[in-house]
Amino acid sequence: MVALTQAMKDMIGAQLNFLSTADEDGNPQVGPKGTMRVFDDTHLIYNEQTGKQAWHNLHVNGKAAVATVDHAALKGFRFEGHVEGFHDDDQIYQDSVKFAEERHLPAVIAAVVIAIDRVYLLDAGPHAGDLDEGVAKPTDHFTH
Repeated sequence: MVALTQAMKDMIGAQLNFLSTADEDGNPQVGPKGTMRVFDDTHLIYNEQTGKQAWHNLHVNGKAAVATVDHAALKGFRFEGHVEGFHDDDQIYQDSVKFAEERHLPAVIAAVVIAIDRVYLLDAGPHAGDLDEGVAKPTDHFTH
C-alpha cells in the first residue's frame, strides 16, 4: 500500500470523487461517490447506498480506482487499489451510518474500505497518467 499525502487528503475532501470498477466480463463502470473520504493514511472509505453495479463489481473482483480532480488547479489523482473490507455490522459501519445521518444522506448498505496500492497523477500536461513518485513507496506488492 501507499500513504496519502496531505494534498491528496485535502483534494479527496474538497472534490467530488468518482469510483471506477469492472464487472466479470471486463465491462467498465464509473460513478460519483459523494461519500468517498479518507479512512486513514493508506485507505479510502465510502458509504454504499444503492447496492447496484459498483457493489456487484467490487464483490466480483475487488478492484477499484478512485479519481479526484481540482479542475481549477488542473491537478488530480487516480488511486488504484482493492477492497479490504465490506462493513455492515461493526463500528466502521456505525460510524458510516452516523456520517450519513449527520449529512441527511440515504441509508447505508455497507461501508466499503479500499486499500490504496498505486497513485497516478491526473495533472494537465506531460505528467498526466504518471505514477506519483512523491507518495510513500509500496509496503507490499499488489496481489489482487
